[in-house]
Amino acid sequence: MVKKVFYNASLPRAGSTLLQNVMMQNPDIYSTPTSGVVEFLLNARAIYSTGDAFKAQDPEEMIKSFHGFCKNGLYGYFNNITDRPYVIDKSRAWLGNFRFANFIEPGAKAIVMVRDLRSIFSSMEKNYRKNPHKDSQMVDGAQLKNMTADSRLQTFSVSPPIGPSLEWLYDAVQQGYDQHILFVRFEDFTRDPETEIKRIYNYLELPYFKHDFDNVEQLTQENDVIYGIFGDHKIQPKIQPLTEDYTSILGFSNCDKVKQHYQWFFDRFNYI
Repeated sequence: MVKKVFYNASLPRAGSTLLQNVMMQNPDIYSTPTSGVVEFLLNARAIYSTGDAFKAQDPEEMIKSFHGFCKNGLYGYFNNITDRPYVIDKSRAWLGNFRFANFIEPGAKAIVMVRDLRSIFSSMEKNYRKNPHKDSQMVDGAQLKNMTADSRLQTFSVSPPIGPSLEWLYDAVQQGYDQHILFVRFEDFTRDPETEIKRIYNYLELPYFKHDFDNVEQLTQENDVIYGIFGDHKIQPKIQPLTEDYTSILGFSNCDKVKQHYQWFFDRFNYI
């Protein structure tokens, strides 16, 4: 029986898949791959908000009923998947719907892994470059669209998966509810995973479990064909820092543009 559902609403290319697999070493925790359960709930909310049958009934009753529908639906979904008592549901959409998560169950807890944005953008560009045998579905020579790293960087910044995540994160910072979210820097996690995992357990208010950071088994499975050339959900078994190569991939000028445009991000998460 699931006792509590937590959320992993990390930025793309920031280690969310790695974190999910580390946490599932704990026999009390079930970690999802990229999950669609939030889509069930958001679609239900749309029907609840616009359906005449709901509008015609007592609004206070409907709020209570919809709350029960969402909470029981969420827990029912996972109770038919796992018998582990704690679930970490992974979806970037929870960051943009954190208030909705608190409506479903007050005191919602979300973990958001962040990473130097220059590394996130360069990771996307590297995936583009290492798949020359596949059509990226983003280059249009007739319109001179996304033919250079400069223009692809701009497209990445306003398109899924990066664009919406940064908008949601900016809104969280502006509104101040980022104070209720646990942020974990990817760089810190790969340098000192035990310290960061202890922070996570403390935030989730769960007893600490001793993890093996040198042998992380891939327990979550995702078919990256669904995501095209930018799908990348395979993990390395040993957690260790990655070499920062964003300057050589994006160039100095583009790296400066990223920092200037997202200065709020660099300030909030102490990136230089």
